[in-house]
Amino acid sequence: MVAQAYDNEAKIRHALMMLMRIINDPSIPRNIRRAATEAVKVLNDRSLSPGVRAANAVSILDEVSQDPNMPIHARTTMWAIITLLETVKD
Repeated sequence: MVAQAYDNEAKIRHALMMLMRIINDPSIPRNIRRAATEAVKVLNDRSLSPGVRAANAVSILDEVSQDPNMPIHARTTMWAIITLLETVKD
């Protein structure tokens, strides 16, 4: 159980690093960077369990990943983040 909790936090930290790359990329539209910022806030909310934080972030990112204005490299990164966060379970 402890190993799983550590593993979940490691996955969340990795997702946060990837989200920061999206947030700091000026070639990505503002609305997408805003959604990434919101996902970071959700992932950093320690009052919720890791599974709930990840599910909430996936919900935010999944919606914006359908945006036709998203550059291909950002969409690929977004899908990778979503896939990683979907493996976080309580």
